[in-house]
Amino acid sequence: MKIVTSLSFQGECREAFDFYARVLGGKVTAAFPFGEGPADMPVDPKYKDWLMHCWLEVGDQALMGADMPPEYAPNIDKPKNGFDVTFHTEDAAEAKRVFEALSEGGKVGMAFAETFWSPGYGSLTDRFGIPWMVNTMAGQDWRPAGGAG
Repeated sequence: MKIVTSLSFQGECREAFDFYARVLGGKVTAAFPFGEGPADMPVDPKYKDWLMHCWLEVGDQALMGADMPPEYAPNIDKPKNGFDVTFHTEDAAEAKRVFEALSEGGKVGMAFAETFWSPGYGSLTDRFGIPWMVNTMAGQDWRPAGGAG
């Protein structure tokens, strides 16, 4: 069983997933444009290159995505709210690298830093409008620098 987050875009799905593949070390294994759908599927020509389905494999994890024409997703232009894609690793340097790469051109919510639960955590919204949390999982012997915990 796998629970996968599906992300929605407005014509940027391919660019976003290629970016995520580079940053996360994954591979886009499916990218189907609307223009290559069934012959009887009506497609507005302006959406023919938009992706109706995209799949990114990262290890044993995955992200799914699609470009959503506004007539099917009337709030697609609104900020994403109520979820975050979360990246977890035991390697604080890797977490910081991923955080910095994802935040380029985006907006940092919480700068990457040690917290009371993690050797390194940060939150951001990437340049595609997708909210992320990047978290370093604390080892069993880890203690915050301030001594709390």
